[in-house]
Amino acid sequence: MQDYFEFLPDADHEQILVLRKAYLKKLESDKKGVVAHRLPFESVCHLRASLLDFEGEVVTIGQREDLSRQEFDLVDKVMRGFIPWRKGPFKVFGIDIDAEWRSWRKWDRVLPFLPDLQDKVVADIGASNGYYMFRMVPQQPKAVIGFEPYLQHYFTFCTLNSFAGLTNLHMELLGVEHLSLFANSFDVVFLMGILYHRISPLESLKEVKKSMKKGGTLIVESQAIPGEEPVALFPERRYAKAPGTYFVPTAACLKNWMLRAGFVDVEIFCSHPMSSKEQRRTEWMTFESYDDFVNPNNPSLTVEGYPAPLRVFLRGIAG
Repeated sequence: MQDYFEFLPDADHEQILVLRKAYLKKLESDKKGVVAHRLPFESVCHLRASLLDFEGEVVTIGQREDLSRQEFDLVDKVMRGFIPWRKGPFKVFGIDIDAEWRSWRKWDRVLPFLPDLQDKVVADIGASNGYYMFRMVPQQPKAVIGFEPYLQHYFTFCTLNSFAGLTNLHMELLGVEHLSLFANSFDVVFLMGILYHRISPLESLKEVKKSMKKGGTLIVESQAIPGEEPVALFPERRYAKAPGTYFVPTAACLKNWMLRAGFVDVEIFCSHPMSSKEQRRTEWMTFESYDDFVNPNNPSLTVEGYPAPLRVFLRGIAG
């Protein structure tokens, strides 16, 4: 594994290595849930792409001509084994992967509000399969570290980046709760689709701030409820069928959380209602999606009767 520690002098290298050693040992186990993802990765990780294109909506890695028929069939099988694909789209050696989220829409909303990423150290918290990490590559960041605690997403990224061969992209099988080990490390942090899954969102934001260099930029994207008041919904059991959803704020509430966590110059730069145009079931994500989460007779409500979600975007500076 290529490392990035030289760019993070204040991080707790020793403890990060302890955690990494522990999860790498776990990844070597013969447990069915690990082997199901590791063996497909190992079967194709020797293949290399002749073409990379991260400028457009589709993250493109390789061409059909790079592979023999047998290799192509194997890659297709491996890619389908990583279903469900949540973020995308991707085109991998000519295989079109239509993910649940049309993630380019979110990236296009964020892009005008990003600082220059050239030679910056960036964290993507909850990186999933790395779609946004690949989209950052054209700006030539020094290092992008993805935090992704789920094995399926971790191995999906590892497989894609083994094809791409990008040495400035790194993935750790860690979560937002490990950011305390990365003191004063990041110039830019992406925290997208995470906060409403945290029992204490304010504490999470404080940990994020500690991981950032003074003057660094935080991009937050979150599920939210409509309204001008700084309040948050706390669902009884589930919100839009998700049991792991806790505080769903208004944009004003989320702004106040960021201010109380120590960020300055906080601005709400986008707010829009969710719809199935952006999140939907596909051949590559065959489970329930947005249309299943809202009341079919009144799409302004979730199936539980709560206000249907907005997506809000905020930017703040680490003070």
